[in-house]
Amino acid sequence: MAKMKTKKAAAKRFKLTGTGKLKRMKAYKSHILTKKTTKRKRNLRKATITDASNVKTMKKIMPYL
Repeated sequence: MAKMKTKKAAAKRFKLTGTGKLKRMKAYKSHILTKKTTKRKRNLRKATITDASNVKTMKKIMPYL
């Protein structure tokens, strides 16, 4: 059987924490920032944990993570 391939786009966006959870950066921080409040932009800087409903899919497309 052939080796499973990692989806490189996903591998660049997700990192595995020490406890096995997936860490990601938040969206909506790239453009049209003038209408967003400072508080909102500040909260978008922080990394967050991927939702449990998506973890199964993420582990499937990144088998060697």
